[in-house]
Amino acid sequence: MRFLLTGCAGFIGWHTAKTAIKSGYFVFGIDDINDYYDVKLKYWRLEDLKKEKNFKFKQVDIRKLPDLERIFSSFKPEAVINLAARAGVRASIENPHIYFETNVLGNLNLLSLCEKFKVKKFILASTSSLYAGQKMPFSESLPVNTPISPYAASKKAAEVTCYTYHHLYGIDITIFRYFTVYGPAGRPDLSIFKFIKLINEGKPIVVYGDGNQSRDFTFVSDIAKGTLSGLKKVGFEIINLGGNKPHTINQTISLIEKYLGKKAQILHKPFPQCDILATWADISKAQKILGWNPEVPLELGIKKTIDWCIENKGIVDSITLKD
Repeated sequence: MRFLLTGCAGFIGWHTAKTAIKSGYFVFGIDDINDYYDVKLKYWRLEDLKKEKNFKFKQVDIRKLPDLERIFSSFKPEAVINLAARAGVRASIENPHIYFETNVLGNLNLLSLCEKFKVKKFILASTSSLYAGQKMPFSESLPVNTPISPYAASKKAAEVTCYTYHHLYGIDITIFRYFTVYGPAGRPDLSIFKFIKLINEGKPIVVYGDGNQSRDFTFVSDIAKGTLSGLKKVGFEIINLGGNKPHTINQTISLIEKYLGKKAQILHKPFPQCDILATWADISKAQKILGWNPEVPLELGIKKTIDWCIENKGIVDSITLKD
C-alpha cells in the first residue's frame, strides 16, 4: 500500500513511518517543520527517514490546499494518515488560531482531497485531552462535548468533520485518541524528554502541582503499531490507544532517577486550569476491533528512552527547551 503520512518529522510520525516501511509500505511523508519545538530534532528524524528507499518527502503545510492537491494528483495515495497537528494544551491558550487553522482547516483540506481523488481510507490522530472531567477509565462512548482547551476543542472539531465526510462520501475513517505518548526521540516539550535531559544535566525540573497527577503513558512503538492497524476497514470508529495502566508524574521521575543514577531537583508550580489531573484509557475497543494491546511497560519504556538519549547525546544536548 502507498499512503500519505502527514507530520512525518514529528515524534509519532517518524516512528509510524519507520514501522510502516519495515512492514513493506511505501510512505510519502509531508511536514511543515514548524518551530513549536526545536527543529533540530525534526531534521534529525527526517534525515533518518530519508535513508529508507520506500520513503519520499516534501515540505508542505496542510493548511495550503493547492500544495496538497498537487501531491494527491501525482502520488495517488491509497490511504491518508493525518498525524500533522499543533499539539500542546498550554500553548493552545496562547495562540488558539494556529491550532484551529492546522487541526481543523488542515484536516478538512485532507478530507476534501480524499473525496476528490477517491481515497477510501483516512486515519486521524486525536487526543485523550477530550476526556477532561469524565469518569475513568475513559471509554470512547463517553460524551466529550466540553473541551477545556483550544487544543482539545480543535481536535473535537476535526473528529466531527471526519464523521461528516464518512457520512457524505463513504470514506472509511479510523480516529485514534492517543494517551500521553513517549519514547526515543520524543517531543522535547513533554515531561519525559524534558526530565531526562534536565536531570542528566543536573538542572532543576518543573512539576505542575504535587506530582500525584497521573497519565496513561504509552510507548511510541505501541502507538505506531496501533496506528497502522487502523488501516483496516472499519467504517467509522473512534478508538483509544493507551497504556491501560496510569502512573503518577512522581513515579516517572523515580524511574528516570533510577536509570540515570541521578537525583532530580524539583521546582513545583501551580497546576494549570486547562489541564486534567488523570488519564486512563479503556482499550477494550482497540482489543476487539484491531487486536491491539500495548506491549511495553513504563519501566522498560523509560529505560529504552534513556538509552536512546545517552546514545544520541549530541542531538539531545543541542536541543533548546522552551518553558
